[in-house]
Amino acid sequence: MSAPQPPQQPNDEEIRRREAEAAAMRQRVLYVVLDPQARQRLTNIRMVKPELATAVENYLINAASTGRLNRALSDDELKQILASLQQPKKEFKFDRR
Repeated sequence: MSAPQPPQQPNDEEIRRREAEAAAMRQRVLYVVLDPQARQRLTNIRMVKPELATAVENYLINAASTGRLNRALSDDELKQILASLQQPKKEFKFDRR
């Protein structure tokens, strides 16, 4: 009887391959759930606010995987989602008297 082998840690190449597969899958889902104008807007947002783009992508992928999204969203619909996900800016008023 041999002792059970500990699970092998994935090497760097395996990690990169898995990350690439996950990124490709995300892009395929986004290709299906966004029309061309909306995809372009999301690409533009990614250049300026990558954390917002990631939040929108996660929202869209979650909606698609749970069946709440069953058609391609237009640019205007994406704008509405963006507006709802963006944090309202807090205004701090300092009164010096």
